[in-house]
Parts: sequence; structure tokens; C-alpha cells
Amino acid sequence: MLNPSCPEDWIQSLSAKVKAIGHPLRLKLLLMMIQEHPCVSELWQCVGESQPVVSQHLAILKERGIVGSRPEGTRRVYEIVDPEVLQLIQTIHHIMPQEGA
Repeated sequence: MLNPSCPEDWIQSLSAKVKAIGHPLRLKLLLMMIQEHPCVSELWQCVGESQPVVSQHLAILKERGIVGSRPEGTRRVYEIVDPEVLQLIQTIHHIMPQEGA
């Protein structure tokens, strides 16, 4: 028999995170962040979306506590700050099919 004693608050928190990272563009942004710490202009150029669109999605990830930004020289770079999401994105990256394979 399954154990129904999963902590409800943890389930709710994780569910909100999964919902936030479930958008295709946000997932792409997160996958980019585990390979390097990109600035917003690098992100929008790479995903082929406008800067306002990328900034809007980054704001959602920041509001959920999934990503953070910090100054690095003259740039502001983004990184995954939530350890559960970082582990999940690393796993997704590991199982992601490689181009040409």
C-alpha cells in the first residue's frame, strides 16, 4: 500500500515549482543556466525571443524563488538558486537527446 503521508506543504510547493518550469521557454532558459551563467541578452538571443518576453519569464522564475541574478562585471547573470529545481534540471539535461543523435 502507498504511504499517503507526503507532507502537504512540500507537495504544494513542489507543484508550484513544476508548474513554473513546465512552460517550454522557461525550461529552455533553465537548461541554458546549468551550462553557464548567462545574462538576459544572451538568453533572449539564444532562444530567439524578444528581451521583454524573456524578462517576463525570468520574472516568473525569480518570483517563485527558482532563479536569482547577480552582478558579474558589467553584466547581471542568472542562475538556478533552488536546489530541488537545479537537481531536476540537471537530470533533464542528462537525459535530453543530443542534436544529431
